[in-house]
Formats: sequence, C-alpha cells, structure tokens
Amino acid sequence: MEKPPIGKVAPAFSTFNQDGEKISLKDFRGKRVVLYFYPKAMTPGCTTQACSLRDESKALNKANVAVIGVSPDKPDRLKRFEEKETLNFTLLADEDHKIAEKYGVWGPKKFMGKTFDGIHRTTFILDEKGKIRHIMDKVKTKTHHDDVLDWIDSNLE
Repeated sequence: MEKPPIGKVAPAFSTFNQDGEKISLKDFRGKRVVLYFYPKAMTPGCTTQACSLRDESKALNKANVAVIGVSPDKPDRLKRFEEKETLNFTLLADEDHKIAEKYGVWGPKKFMGKTFDGIHRTTFILDEKGKIRHIMDKVKTKTHHDDVLDWIDSNLE
C-alpha cells in the first residue's frame, strides 16, 4: 500500500455518490477537500466520524472545505446512511475499491483475530488546486473533525 506523495495532485477518479450521480474529484477544484476513507457506513466508528464532520459544517464551509467520504458501500447504503444521520456532504461508493487502491488505503487488516482486505481509515487534505497537502494515517474517529480543522487552520492560508 503506497500512498500518493504530499505535494502532488491527488489521483483522479469518478464514481457514484449517495444519490446515484456520477461525481469526479475534479468537480471540487477551487475548494479545499477533506477526502476521507472509512470502512463501512452505519457502523459505530464510521458514524461517529461522519456525524462529527456534519456538526462542523459551518467551520468547514468558512474554510472553503468540501468533505467527501469514500467507502466500499453501494450508493443505496450510502443514501440510507446520509438520511439516517442527516449528513450534509458527499458520500462516494468505491465498491471495487479501485479508488482506495489508488490512494494506498486498501489492504490487509485484522479484526477480532481475522485477517481480511479492507479500507484503512485515512484522510487526505487537498488544496484548491487538487494537490495533497496532508495525510492523516492514524485517524481517531472521536477527534477527527478537530484534527482536520486544526491542521487546516494551522497550515492553509
């Protein structure tokens, strides 16, 4: 699993969002982007992470930040997640995990004694030109929103 380097333009992709619309990363040029990869919609940690970002939408909007969550879920599951948690940002389906592979966040994981392939919870912060400015590898779901905002406030003008 090799992540794209900081300072380079983030790998391009197109996929479907929670509404079944085709979305491309280039659609977000001109905005900063918090591109976060999470294992599965509607699980406890992923819900905590998503809801904290939802609750910080005012601060994120003020900082010209678009939030994009990517998981291997199907669009209909993402739609249920959005509706259940009243999420206010884009969720993208990566069913074949091709996007996760491009970003070096798909690979072996251990859970309850079993090893399997899955998404490693990781966040990429992109600038307005689509360049990767920061990678958060050890994401803590409870403080993710604060960690993102603190990094943006301290490092992006």
